[in-house]
Amino acid sequence: MFKNPYIRTIIASNALLNLGIWVRNFAILLYVTDLTRNDPIYVSLISVAEFAPIFLFAIIGGTFADRWRPKRTMVSCDLLSAASIFIVLLALWYGSWQVLLLSTFFSAILSQFSQPSAMKILKQHVAPEQLQGVMALFQSLMALFMVIGPVIGTFIYQHFGIFISLSITGILFLISALVLTRIPQDEQVIQVDDRPTHFTEELKEGIRYVWNNRTLRTLGGTFTIIGLAVGLIQPLMIFVAIENLGQNKEFLQWPLMANGAAMLVGGGLIMGVAKKVQPQLLLVIGLLVSTLATFGVGWSHNIVLTMALQVFSGLFYPCIHIGINTMMMKNAEAAFIGRVGGALSPLFSGMMVVGMSIGGTLKGASSLITVYTVSAGLFLLGAMLLLPLLRDKLRDKQPVQAVIVDDSD
Repeated sequence: MFKNPYIRTIIASNALLNLGIWVRNFAILLYVTDLTRNDPIYVSLISVAEFAPIFLFAIIGGTFADRWRPKRTMVSCDLLSAASIFIVLLALWYGSWQVLLLSTFFSAILSQFSQPSAMKILKQHVAPEQLQGVMALFQSLMALFMVIGPVIGTFIYQHFGIFISLSITGILFLISALVLTRIPQDEQVIQVDDRPTHFTEELKEGIRYVWNNRTLRTLGGTFTIIGLAVGLIQPLMIFVAIENLGQNKEFLQWPLMANGAAMLVGGGLIMGVAKKVQPQLLLVIGLLVSTLATFGVGWSHNIVLTMALQVFSGLFYPCIHIGINTMMMKNAEAAFIGRVGGALSPLFSGMMVVGMSIGGTLKGASSLITVYTVSAGLFLLGAMLLLPLLRDKLRDKQPVQAVIVDDSD
């Protein structure tokens, strides 16, 4: 895969962006908590600034990504993200710390334009049999930064402060833009339609395209369900540490790190078998394991068992990420790849926000075990939705028996 210059360049850029985002996010989180004395409203606004743009701008960014040249879009987004960081530094110098939230929000908006552009380039320049391996590589990179990102971000902020942390982020974004300029210029394969079309027409066309494709339509339903499942339990993991395990809140870092490390290993293992396993099967396996792990974590009061379940879940979580992205890439034409991602991503992020909003209320009205059990049931329902696709795929792979006709008479 690394012989492909498109893969090499986009992976290098993605690594730089991930590092910059983790440094920025942890610096802002720690700075805001220090400044507001752990005010939960401002801390929650950081998460809103990160996730809201996915829901609000994914379909818009995906539609524009299909209209614009992907290389130019990605370079421009990185340059604008870097510029926003340095503008924020200037505002912060004059005492306006609230602009930190705007920086996160603006950068998250730009990522809704650059990410589908990267997928469009990979769709055009990566062999279909390599797509699943490339998605596994992206998953492994994401898992790696889930393990080392918080450590690096915390270290830089504690030793150098908010200004140096944000400066490093801006520099990393600039280097990423520079790296992306090395993408080969043979983009004439990517058809750019010069006919005058309206943005709203193309947006509606993308939504119709998803609805008329059975696989993508089913994937949308799965996205909606697992988004709600993830949202319900995401804010409640701290209560697993406090209520179920009888530990303090600082203990939370250990199951999270175990989960992230297992995701890194799992992504590497899946890369080895990516060509041999259908993405539908990967996704079903990942959701079934999440069902068992979520149910177990909710009911477990044993530290060793909970840690083991976190590792078990982390090992198979890449199946979900890789399966989803591969199914989207294989079932969407290059001209629609941005709009397909833009139509499906808000289903997940929107329902995740809904789940995060009602998870605490549901826990208060019932119990932590109830919320985790409901979440496990939703993961199982998401897997069941995919079974018809999996059955059809297995039927297609069955050998066709030849019928010998005796015409000797």
